[in-house]
Amino acid sequence: MGKHESAHIVWDWNGTLFHDNDAIIGATNAASAELGLAPITLEQYRALYCVPVPKFYERLMGRLPTDAEWEAMDEIFHRYYAEHRALCGLTDGAAELLAGWRSAGGSQSLLSMYVHEELVPLVRGFGIEPHFVRVEGRVGPSGGSKAEHMVRHLRSLGEVRPGRTVVIGDAADDAVAARAVGAQAVLYTGGSHGRASLEEVGVPVVDSLAEAVEEAQRLVA
Repeated sequence: MGKHESAHIVWDWNGTLFHDNDAIIGATNAASAELGLAPITLEQYRALYCVPVPKFYERLMGRLPTDAEWEAMDEIFHRYYAEHRALCGLTDGAAELLAGWRSAGGSQSLLSMYVHEELVPLVRGFGIEPHFVRVEGRVGPSGGSKAEHMVRHLRSLGEVRPGRTVVIGDAADDAVAARAVGAQAVLYTGGSHGRASLEEVGVPVVDSLAEAVEEAQRLVA
């Protein structure tokens, strides 16, 4: 069996390995206040969130934001988030799961829609970077789907086969990205989507990262 014949996991970051719900909700409400919108709760966010992100704001506003509104909201969101992410940490058990998967001979990488130059030092600061064969964040404008990034990500991994790859994330878009490359997906309820909306996607849904890893092993068995 070749080096990458066991499952390869592509991890999501925000809302999956990185438990940043408080910072996300605060940043969303700060951005929404730019247009005079009322603040929302985590439960409301999970019920409404979708990609591309301007569609999420359409659900909040009743219309799509203009380009100028989107640029202003996006700038406010990222400024607020950058200030408050320091109060957030890894999801419980994440570091141990990453270390365990690596020590068992499994490969794993990280693909996030968080901006690359800010993602890498953040991951490095938690001491988990060595567990990944590649850490990749978004390069280019925000707000789009992860699918096109996933295509490039898997291509860059060389020997990793899509049929032996499982994407673990917290959003329906993670499953869309997995399908774009012929990979499997497992969705975690601890982040941006509630269980009900995730179950509509048609892939396994779990309540912990430990369950996600177990499901990934089952999917490629």
